[in-house]
Amino acid sequence: MTKKIQTDEEIKRKAVKLVVSHMKKKLEELNEEGHSLDKWISEMEDLLNVEEFDIHKYHDMRRKLNDAIDCIYNVDTRYKLRDSWISMGKALDKKVKKY
Repeated sequence: MTKKIQTDEEIKRKAVKLVVSHMKKKLEELNEEGHSLDKWISEMEDLLNVEEFDIHKYHDMRRKLNDAIDCIYNVDTRYKLRDSWISMGKALDKKVKKY
């Protein structure tokens, strides 16, 4: 059996998908406040479905996430979402492991 060789872009995309799925779970805790974040998640999912990987678009989406988080009034929820913002930054820094 041969293993498929993964690229840095594939690793980053998978890591960002994981962060977005965790954010969806956190969004369920929000009621009315999560409207701007829900809009961001739908935009992010559209970007993840695009075949071409453009890191600049992902960094722009991370900036938009920061703006969406600022619209949340609940301080505890905002801190949880800040953790996701940091995780997204780490996801964009991921690289394929060299053996």
